[in-house]
Amino acid sequence: MRIGQGFDVHAFGEGDHVMLGGVRVPHARGVLAHSDGDVVLHALCDALLGALALGDIGKHFPPSDETWRGADSRQFVRAVAAMLAERGYVLGNADITVICEAPKVGPHAQAIREVIATDLGVELDRISVKATTTETLGFTGRREGIAALATVLVVRP
Repeated sequence: MRIGQGFDVHAFGEGDHVMLGGVRVPHARGVLAHSDGDVVLHALCDALLGALALGDIGKHFPPSDETWRGADSRQFVRAVAAMLAERGYVLGNADITVICEAPKVGPHAQAIREVIATDLGVELDRISVKATTTETLGFTGRREGIAALATVLVVRP
């Protein structure tokens, strides 16, 4: 078995929603990003790539490559899932925490779990999504941006 962890952050900018785990979540702001800026899926990809010792999301989907401008981050998850399978691993579980004051993640957590489970081809009970605030401290506390942390366990059956 192998364990990986990933972290991603994006600053808020103009917009009317954020993408979280492949789900469009209404919000007063969007995020500044090369792709769709989905911090949940970016952290998840980094955790999976880390578990496989394959670098990070920027190595495989570089922001310098215009192919990925505005890209749906679910593409990244599916590509990383294929890398996992090619190496004989399956996801044991993923635990993801979104860090922000807003938007509220709880009402969307189930939908996010379902999207991730579908894209990774695993049972829903292998995916955990939750949120926390920083009690108004730091950039997330000042509502300047959003972050996510992911931890995964991958195993060879």
